[in-house]
Amino acid sequence: MSGDLSSRPVWLVTGASRGIGAAIAAKARSEGCRVAIVARGESVLAAGEALGDDVLALQADVADLASAEAAVSRTLERFGRIDVLVNNAGVHKGGKVERLTTEDWQAVLGVNLTGALNMVRAVKPHLNPGASIVNIGAVVGLRGFPGDVAYASSKAGLAGMTHALAIEMAKQGITVNLVIPGLVLTDMTSGLSDSAMETMTAKIPVGRLGEDREVADVVYWVSQSRYMTGATVPVDGGLLCSFGVVSS
Repeated sequence: MSGDLSSRPVWLVTGASRGIGAAIAAKARSEGCRVAIVARGESVLAAGEALGDDVLALQADVADLASAEAAVSRTLERFGRIDVLVNNAGVHKGGKVERLTTEDWQAVLGVNLTGALNMVRAVKPHLNPGASIVNIGAVVGLRGFPGDVAYASSKAGLAGMTHALAIEMAKQGITVNLVIPGLVLTDMTSGLSDSAMETMTAKIPVGRLGEDREVADVVYWVSQSRYMTGATVPVDGGLLCSFGVVSS
């Protein structure tokens, strides 16, 4: 992408210090976009340096509205605009309902669901027609797994939020879509036991785990589509199909 730097699209990606979020930020950079990456930990600063020029690394807690607003403000100060918001920040705390603590429940919903809402609320006044919001969901949000009630609830809520926002924001020319990664080997999934991993992999029709760059490629494509909004786009090797779930 050539031309005036100020005309290049600006992406704001949460949970971008590692894994899928980092891959999404790298994809946007490879396409010539300017990128702001957000995460709670200090590692986001090193991730920003690794991405190179035209990258702003921000420590922020999306579960806190003031922190989310500050991240948006700093992005606007640096780049002057925001064209794509990717709500990727997420935490996972498992446990069947009788063992799930209230603190863990609130922590998961606070980041995965309220955090996404906070970012949308903070960025919406600054989005112009042609802008895009891409929410990162999960298979468990459409097909439950035992011991995953908090994460499943947060991702199911994110799916509902996507649909509602798509309708609300359509007249402004802003698209809102949901991308659903399948089983991708990241820090979040690396904690699964070998037996759990084998069981999950066996359910994937293509017979392998996904790669974070494969999800990033689809997120970029979705962000560029102007006639698709409110859609659910799986990048899961057919995992949802194997559970008999029909995606929209």
